[in-house]
Amino acid sequence: MTRCVTVKAQKQYNVYIGAGLLSEAGERIKALMPDVRAAVITDSNVAPLHLEALQTSLKNAGIDSSVYIFPAGEQSKRLSTVENILEWLAQQGFSRTDCVIALGGGVTGDMAGFAAAVYLRGVRYVQIPTTLLAAVDSSVGGKTGVDLGAGKNLAGAFKQPEIVLCDTDTLKTLPQHEIADGMAETIKYGVLFSQKLFDTLAQGKPDDLTDIITECVSLKAHIVEIDELEQRERKLLNLGHTLGHAIEKCSNFTVTHGHAVAAGTALIARAGEAMGITQKGTADRVEVCLLKHSLPISCDYEADKLAQAAMSDKKRSGDSITLVLIDRIGECILKKEPLSTLREYARYGRK
Repeated sequence: MTRCVTVKAQKQYNVYIGAGLLSEAGERIKALMPDVRAAVITDSNVAPLHLEALQTSLKNAGIDSSVYIFPAGEQSKRLSTVENILEWLAQQGFSRTDCVIALGGGVTGDMAGFAAAVYLRGVRYVQIPTTLLAAVDSSVGGKTGVDLGAGKNLAGAFKQPEIVLCDTDTLKTLPQHEIADGMAETIKYGVLFSQKLFDTLAQGKPDDLTDIITECVSLKAHIVEIDELEQRERKLLNLGHTLGHAIEKCSNFTVTHGHAVAAGTALIARAGEAMGITQKGTADRVEVCLLKHSLPISCDYEADKLAQAAMSDKKRSGDSITLVLIDRIGECILKKEPLSTLREYARYGRK
């Protein structure tokens, strides 16, 4: 059974979650955009697995499509790749009445969405997430962007999609490492907003991910509706990300996003307890849950190195940074701290 979550941002759109949605993509897109041409953006890992099914669906719906494939991996999430995509869109003659389709994980969604935001000053786009991480988090809410040498996601734009189609069948092709990546963001939602969701995840991987994805998307939709441009409450969704992004940067992106966020969440839980902010016992519960999903709870980088890498975090404002700290499972807070305290948080958080 297909689930639907409506996101009521400045642009209202639906997120569909269920099996077999890839084969329905053409008709669903056609119903929204009757005379559209489609520019499908995907990567070298996803193309062999799911591109043919999407193209067939588009063709059957009478939608003409062209495809751009970039090398898979975080190293491609750069302005140079977006420039190549933009040049290709122009060469193919795509216009403002056409749309970009992001077929893939978070890297693809971020870059395709960014390209859609800036090409001709904005064209429509569709998110078709094929990873658990993209399904529960990055495909919803309109954040797009690329990495700079100084850090993660430092160039980008807010651009809401027309529709999100999460075909849960695509998740069956994921290696276990990528499922774990997605579970890190899923656990994040439990720690932030729902003890019930956290307790479910603490028991291990659920047999059916449809309900879990729907719950996470519903939680994110609510936050996006009340703070679309991340001025207040939406900042909570960065739980584990300040130190997580620092871990990614220190590893030269050999540590994947989800694994880095998992470690960052464990670090901030331990730091919060040590500093009297987080309820005692919370860090242990977070660690046990993360380990249940084969996720890391520590990192190899010294506190000074982590703090330095975190200095370029996009949540920085002058000489301060807004950190997401855990009060207890299901409830977190935002705390504006001087940059100088980053080393202290990193030191307390490291095992």
